Amino acid sequence: MKAEQRQQCWLGLNYLVSEGLLSAGKALKLLDRAEGLFPPDETLLDSLRIRPAARQKLCSGDWLDRAEAELEKLVKKEYTLLTFEDDRYPRLLREVVEPPLVLYCLGQAEILSWAAVAVVGSRRPSPYGKMLADRLSEELAACGLVVVSGLARGIDTLAHRGALRAGRTVAVLGSGLDNIYPRENRMLADRIAEKGAVVSEYTLDSEPLGFHFPLRNRVISGLSLACLVVEASLKSGALITARLAADQGREVLAVPGPVDSDLSRGTNFLLKQGARLAESAEDVLLELPSPWKEAALSRLVEKKRSRPELDGREKEVYQALPETSLIHIDELSDKIQISVAELLTVLLGLEMKDLVLQEAGKFFRRRP
Repeated sequence: MKAEQRQQCWLGLNYLVSEGLLSAGKALKLLDRAEGLFPPDETLLDSLRIRPAARQKLCSGDWLDRAEAELEKLVKKEYTLLTFEDDRYPRLLREVVEPPLVLYCLGQAEILSWAAVAVVGSRRPSPYGKMLADRLSEELAACGLVVVSGLARGIDTLAHRGALRAGRTVAVLGSGLDNIYPRENRMLADRIAEKGAVVSEYTLDSEPLGFHFPLRNRVISGLSLACLVVEASLKSGALITARLAADQGREVLAVPGPVDSDLSRGTNFLLKQGARLAESAEDVLLELPSPWKEAALSRLVEKKRSRPELDGREKEVYQALPETSLIHIDELSDKIQISVAELLTVLLGLEMKDLVLQEAGKFFRRRP
């Protein structure tokens, strides 16, 4: 069978799986004998006990017509298609229950097989959660890890942005590549694709349907060596990702939070259930399996050693800056008794040395 026909089979059967007409397991069995699908072999369908609705679709040929049109669009847009039998299909993702039959990929497909950590959390995080998601993701990316998240509002968006400052990230969609959701993250998706990848198991024009997102979460955890939950309520989808990660044999970590905050109840619950506590990127690295743990820790040590020397005033300002929160320049000026004009000069020098991060409104913090 020609390679193009084989890809059509994968795409066509993926339609049936996504529509709930066929299980991934039976689709894989059909693909073991793909030559029996041109046209469909009745004996083969009988032996696999294919349901009537799926059988009707297979025999109508509609699934192949749709697949052919989809394949043409893929080629035209220069997207990458990874099928389950492709050598480039991520090894870790093969291990999950009901793995995606196909992955549509925009960007660098090979990055899907690199060492990765999932960073997930609330869509409406607190300032505390925003700060930690951004900082921890930047630190993890700086250690050579790929940060995987879901491009959703909130923690996901911050995880991608933080990772892009220091390395690479992967966004897993609950919609098609031609229908980026949420809309405000389309430019972010383009930036991710330049250094990482945007992936989906759904057809190019698929809408962001509600049931897609819990299914999407198994791909986020499945691509990753560990899952870090930064901030989440008890009903957050991030807890679904954490449960899936545990079921897949991945390490689950959570950032502790205030006991009176609804956004910390999910993460604190995970800690009670045995998740590892994470206050820094190093906490995450220590829970990775070998040899990825040693490689990432080595990068972390090297990064700390390579930090530039600071003069007296720079050192004073740097030490006064918080790591896990922002401080306004006026408050910092009062704290260390330096004029705002002099402080701006020192902070500019620290920014040029890549040691300080400035946020909108003249707020500052240390860079990891």
